[in-house]
Amino acid sequence: MKVIKFGGSSLAAGQPFQNAIDIINADPDRQVIVTSAPGKRHSDDTKVTDLLVKYAKLTIEQQSTAEVVTTIFKRYLDIATYFGLEAAQISFIKNALHQLPEVTYPDNHYLMAAFMAHGERLNARLMATILTHLGVQARYVDPKEAGLLVSDEPNNASVLPVTYDNLARRSFSPTEKLVFPGFFGFTESGQIATFSRGGSDITGAILARGLRADLYENFTDVDAICAADPRIIPDPLAISMMTYREMRELSYAGFSVFHDEAIIPAIEGNIPINVKNTNHPDLPGTLIVPDAGFEPTRTITGVASSNRFAALYLHRYLLNKEVGFTLKLLQILYKYNVSYEHMPSGIDDLTVIFDKSQLNDVTIKDMLADIRQTLQPDTLEWIDDYASSWWSAKACVNMLALSTKFWHRWLIIRLASTWSTKALREFQSCWAPVNLMRLRPLNKFTINSSSKNTYSFRKRRPSHGTTHQSSRFSKSIFLARSNHT
Repeated sequence: MKVIKFGGSSLAAGQPFQNAIDIINADPDRQVIVTSAPGKRHSDDTKVTDLLVKYAKLTIEQQSTAEVVTTIFKRYLDIATYFGLEAAQISFIKNALHQLPEVTYPDNHYLMAAFMAHGERLNARLMATILTHLGVQARYVDPKEAGLLVSDEPNNASVLPVTYDNLARRSFSPTEKLVFPGFFGFTESGQIATFSRGGSDITGAILARGLRADLYENFTDVDAICAADPRIIPDPLAISMMTYREMRELSYAGFSVFHDEAIIPAIEGNIPINVKNTNHPDLPGTLIVPDAGFEPTRTITGVASSNRFAALYLHRYLLNKEVGFTLKLLQILYKYNVSYEHMPSGIDDLTVIFDKSQLNDVTIKDMLADIRQTLQPDTLEWIDDYASSWWSAKACVNMLALSTKFWHRWLIIRLASTWSTKALREFQSCWAPVNLMRLRPLNKFTINSSSKNTYSFRKRRPSHGTTHQSSRFSKSIFLARSNHT
């Protein structure tokens, strides 16, 4: 059995819907279908989810919502009309939209979650209705009915372990198609809570694990996952196969094709994922597989970037000698309810890298003042645009990924001494074609007590006449590397 998920662009209008249905019918093993909300039909269009956000805000502000409700319903009606359905046959969509403001919510965060979730919820009901209209045995399954329970975080929920027990108890006919909405579940108190934006991928992975699927197929609008962003790098290579770990790191770093959190249920269930194109379903796409037994064919798997990071850079002489220094810093972060992404350090330097979405100007100002008073650093700097991290899993050479650190000025990589010369040559040749940054080895070279060579690299400062304002990168760069000797 296969779980198959369609992205918003794959379900944005009548013809894409038809393509999706053709894909469903082409393989009888495709029994579980996960829908996203209708996405953009063209570059100037508005996603249904964004229309629902507008609807929620107008409701909160007690403004007129008639126009936006009409616009949302028309998006679904246009798809239904393509398949010969009348407005009366999908009246349940209009009724559900009108009922949203009538429900009592614990707070406006839950209201927003419920409104946003209905993009997927109504599209799944529409998909089941159209499939039935076309003679396919199909049934809509609501997350509440399926027992898909999530944490009490209305707009950033996590699946609860009991969900998998609930799904394992479900049974269904081998001839019927089950249509689930993506993106949301229900809290134990019965409230709708969504995963983070783009969370339909997560729903698909949860169902694949819970229903013990053989394969999770994720259909989107690209032929495969590319090794770099095609908006930045012309005609990047397609990745035919990669590991869970590589996909998670690259998704987290900026690959928008697949949600980084969706990898976790697939890993736990050991279920391969196939990312494919709705418009070219016969192409192989990209297969995401477990690390065990994986044999890479390329030196570099992929390059990704994201501008959502910021960093706190702290310098204090003999920092490495002070016991409890990091503990004091973490206690301050805890005080302000702030989590961190990475914390690379040196003997006198420490950088804490954050996802900027959890921060605001007031929190940053107060937190820095607290750090300055408590830790008394020689230098304390807030960096709003930060080159965050480079990730390597046994890179160009047989690298021991024991320590990969990327902070204010330095990149340190530790590897087996037998690979030292080859490593230096490989890194230089690997970085050159990527053309994202230039690295040069310093004269400093050390061998530590565990017989591992430590190379130190430094970012080259921009030459005179460039438009760069500083030596820092404007975006966070991550590289996922494969084992290639």
